Amino acid sequence: MQAFTDARNPSTPDEIWFLEHSPVFTLGMNASEAHVLAPGAIPVVRVDRGGQVTYHGPGQLVVYALIDLRRAALGVRDIVTALERSVIGLASMYGVSAECRRGAPGIYVSGQKLGSVGIRVRRGASYHGLALNVNLDLEPFSRINPCGYFGLQMTRLVDLGGPGSVADTADLLEPHLLRALGLSAQP
Repeated sequence: MQAFTDARNPSTPDEIWFLEHSPVFTLGMNASEAHVLAPGAIPVVRVDRGGQVTYHGPGQLVVYALIDLRRAALGVRDIVTALERSVIGLASMYGVSAECRRGAPGIYVSGQKLGSVGIRVRRGASYHGLALNVNLDLEPFSRINPCGYFGLQMTRLVDLGGPGSVADTADLLEPHLLRALGLSAQP
């Protein structure tokens, strides 16, 4: 993602990557290591995104939004909001009322966090993005203060009546994300 962003030029098409990570705790650029309580054997990696600490692992859909913000006429807050709204739209398909919070980026359902957002902008383009809890083991979140918040509870899409497959969730999320970003799919 960094190499893609560094190699971009004004005509480089935007890309959205959907993937899963092996178990890892990631700390944003200004994150406090004090929020990593007991990582055990799970690696802790400092990355160049905003936000505090989060967990990534199998069963979680990670979405990297590699967008030329100038060309898309989007600001930093716009892309964060688009990522959040795409998940809110997906959740609504299952009758789930999800929300975002201005001071605490991410997507929440009944006070529990369903998805986390952390981006970076370099050379006018965004990278990093969204981590959506689909059907992952939530236990590793108890080893950290998720997103820097003590006692923040996490939830999963499968527990809310959504799909349990990361691939199916990616397919269902894509049109919501493209719409929220004002983009269209390219072959």
